[in-house]
Amino acid sequence: MMTSSPVKSESPPMKMEEEEPPTKKYRRDDDERVQRAALLMIKSKMLSVPQPQPHRTIPTRQCFLMVSHRALQQRVRRLHSKLDKGNVSPDTTVDIDREYGDHIAIGKRACEFLTKSTDPFLATKTCSDTLNEAGFIKLSKKEPFAGKLSPGGCYYYTINHSTVVAFAVGAKYKPGNGFKIIGAHTDSPYLKVKPLSKRSGAGCVTIGVECYGGGLWHTWFDRDLGITGSVLVRTVDPETQKDKIEQRMLQIFRPVARVSTLCIHLQTADERGSFKVNKEEHLNPILGTQAVLEASVGKQLNNPGEGDSWTKGQEPALMRLVASELGIETKQIANFELGLFDCQPASLGGIKNEFLYSARLDNLATVFCALETIVDYSKSDDFAQDDMISLIACFDHEEIGSVSTQGAGSPVMVEAVQRILAALSENSHSRDPDMHASAVRKSFIVSADMAHAVHPNYASKHEKNHGPKLNAGIALKMNQNQRYATNCVSGLIAREIAAKVKVPMQEFAVRSDCPCGTTIGPMLSAATGIRTVDVGMPQLSMHSVREVMGVADLAHGVAFFQAFFKYFKEIDDNFEG
Repeated sequence: MMTSSPVKSESPPMKMEEEEPPTKKYRRDDDERVQRAALLMIKSKMLSVPQPQPHRTIPTRQCFLMVSHRALQQRVRRLHSKLDKGNVSPDTTVDIDREYGDHIAIGKRACEFLTKSTDPFLATKTCSDTLNEAGFIKLSKKEPFAGKLSPGGCYYYTINHSTVVAFAVGAKYKPGNGFKIIGAHTDSPYLKVKPLSKRSGAGCVTIGVECYGGGLWHTWFDRDLGITGSVLVRTVDPETQKDKIEQRMLQIFRPVARVSTLCIHLQTADERGSFKVNKEEHLNPILGTQAVLEASVGKQLNNPGEGDSWTKGQEPALMRLVASELGIETKQIANFELGLFDCQPASLGGIKNEFLYSARLDNLATVFCALETIVDYSKSDDFAQDDMISLIACFDHEEIGSVSTQGAGSPVMVEAVQRILAALSENSHSRDPDMHASAVRKSFIVSADMAHAVHPNYASKHEKNHGPKLNAGIALKMNQNQRYATNCVSGLIAREIAAKVKVPMQEFAVRSDCPCGTTIGPMLSAATGIRTVDVGMPQLSMHSVREVMGVADLAHGVAFFQAFFKYFKEIDDNFEG
């Protein structure tokens, strides 16, 4: 974390009249830095100040003296160093009662997660590895859950290796109790390799790609690109000696591809002034030159060669690269689902490292927060007293409509609720439709997807009263046409949850003259019948190859999710059935 040089006081310190701890002396009247700290805490409601009588004005100096000196001692000592180093200012929007270093620690963990998770397959693998390390038991989606679940247990399963469902059954769970669900998605816009990848010309080896989702494709030019995805490999079972197909994850984390822009002198003035991308012609990445590759592997490089029509339609250089990375022969590659990603790792930035720069923040930043939350909650004392089921579901294919076997539009969420309830039922009576409906009505979904922060250079694009700011809290999303699932009840529940842990909550609604995006929230709410709210952490550059968000908002996201798991039932009991 970058810090500025300590600020030195111009006047020599004065001794205090009251006895102070030997480690540090503080002036109660004349030490400007201590007064700043105290006034900052008063402003932030971290310290209480006796209320003045009606029509009586208390000067700032006198107000400061009224603050309890004992209460100041511990907090001022901590804030004194921060103020000197420039880590806190009176105008900050970050909650100064929490060490900003905690935000940086969360940011670094998020950077590691985001860098590893280069596509939905690798994101799901990263989640699975974390859950395994935390003691979650992997379930087979093909086998019944009956007899495998119990109160206090933690479990997960994946679908297509790109969607993950993880849940923790409260230690005091009783059949018929509800679910606390966090929904997110693992996919982001990126360039995916076409089924037949061969597309070379002009002396270069290129591959054909298709745009996945609504990316800002001009941002993909002149970036160092790696290759990521899933490969189906033909192999032999060592025990039965029978042929089988294995699914292996591929991640080539070095710049093996690049989409280059056209040289300036080959463009007209109009073309330079308005950069338009032809997605079919202009986005095919270059892997190398034919001369160099032919010299290394022979002139048969781009000949049809052996194999079926699928194999013959692949760029041989790509096939050899994939085989080499996986330690197999090219003839073992049966099929693949590959894409490209920016090799630049996620990083912290800004003057105070208050920003997180990364690809795929939408929506892997939310997946990270949900994963951290369920792992931490499963180890907490609150979980030992919980009588509900805490669950996270991170779906693939949100960016293209969610209509797939692993998308939020599939039966995945409905099946999860049904199968878990049935497996935890003690008798057949607990499995009847009435019991299921009762559990559903006790449940709640937080649909979490990133939100559009106000851009300082394009502030007019936001509705003037509903523009979320970076590092200023979670955005509560509302749309009267149900593009978001929030209503007045679910919105209030979300605000009450945030208030429990002092997480700032911002309101978000689009301008009436602008179209509104949507999330998995309305889809899950309609499919399950479970009350749902849509929230998100604000970010800039959404759907760019490299996006930005506030580090403090990561902490806000984790704190909000943890509060949801901890306080939802208490808050929900205040609402009429």
